[in-house]
Amino acid sequence: MKLSFPHPIIILLSFVVISALATLIIPSGEFDRVLDEQTGRAVVVPGSYHEIEDRNASVYDIFLAVPEGFIEGADIIVLILLLGSSFYVIEKTGALEAGLTALISSFGKAKSLLFYLLSIFFALCGATFAMQEEIIALAPVLVIFGQRINYDLRSVVAIVLGSSLIGGSFSPMNPFGSLLALNTAELDPSEGFIYRLAFLALAILIWTTYHVRAGKLKGATNDETEILSNTPLSLRHKIILLLTLGGIGAMGWGIVIQDWGFNEMSACFFAVGIAAGLVGKLGPNGTAKTFAEGFGEMIFAGVIVGLARSVYLILQDSLIIDTIIYGLFQPLESLPTPLAVTGMFISNSLIHFPVPSTSGQALLTIPLAGPLTDLLGLSRQVAVFTYQYGAGLVDVFSPTNGGMMAVIAAAGISYNYWLRYIWKPILIIMALGLMASILSIYSF
Repeated sequence: MKLSFPHPIIILLSFVVISALATLIIPSGEFDRVLDEQTGRAVVVPGSYHEIEDRNASVYDIFLAVPEGFIEGADIIVLILLLGSSFYVIEKTGALEAGLTALISSFGKAKSLLFYLLSIFFALCGATFAMQEEIIALAPVLVIFGQRINYDLRSVVAIVLGSSLIGGSFSPMNPFGSLLALNTAELDPSEGFIYRLAFLALAILIWTTYHVRAGKLKGATNDETEILSNTPLSLRHKIILLLTLGGIGAMGWGIVIQDWGFNEMSACFFAVGIAAGLVGKLGPNGTAKTFAEGFGEMIFAGVIVGLARSVYLILQDSLIIDTIIYGLFQPLESLPTPLAVTGMFISNSLIHFPVPSTSGQALLTIPLAGPLTDLLGLSRQVAVFTYQYGAGLVDVFSPTNGGMMAVIAAAGISYNYWLRYIWKPILIIMALGLMASILSIYSF
């Protein structure tokens, strides 16, 4: 009998139960905390850990933690639903696919330039709304693209899908990754924005250059004719794409300049989604129906966030988080800081295999890693960086990432064939992420 990998909901429910069982084994304890007047956050006092009266979780607490987890994560769940469903509406208007087709048809011979433009475009999509499943519908276009220009299909998929995933990992404003982690770590989203943006640009440059060179098949020349028929982009599609880019720009401006939170970002893209639906001739009823379908597509991500919050609530209410942090801190205390950061990076990468949700992992690990960096005398940004790069980049090759598996399957690429091609470039980018994490020690 063939065993299947557990569903993510089963995995997180198991974490809920395991966390409750852990309260029976791990003693309750806490660190003293003082208010940091500069940041306004309560920080751990090193060496102040002490045990207190045990607060073990009961069966009742396990079931109660589930709805309470959804309530605790309400703001990010709403963002996921509204942002995700808005882009679902944009996708259904055909603007995204039409924009890609028009872009490809505009570059007959300048393949390298086209690759870089495609990479930047999809990195921007990944950086702002973690685009992944939406690429499944583009698989037939990518297959034609690869055939016409005589490039390895895996390199074409890597430039599109990989750039989106790398964009999401290195992004300074991914609501499902960096923003959620920064919020959980009680950090200002604008802090480190330029630092993340610089490494995002470097990562995309390295990633694209690798595939432009490695993907060229034998016999390919620079005299390729038109890739696809040059179909003009309709006025409606142009307006929708401009609205989308405007929404992305507005979100970046709001985060950095106006101190936007999740609610403001949700409202911004909800408005973009409504406008896109109406411009795309879906009509009021059609737009509403498409939004409803988008909610259905995104609700799973919201469920993952709620369940991840449930795990944290059990650990928090039982007062064993500080005990776990104390246990983690002990072996790291004697290590040089770069080695300690490397250990955090590797741990986040390994955790992401059984916990394929980046948002779920943020809520599971940042509450532990944040105070841990306090004890190490580091900025909590280090905890966010090691999570952001360590976990996010695993999505490029992890078999538990359903979105990636669906894209390569739609393109006719077997997983082992994908892995044989992708392991070298992703190791290079992970090394860059580790370097960025270590350098952050001296930058924040």
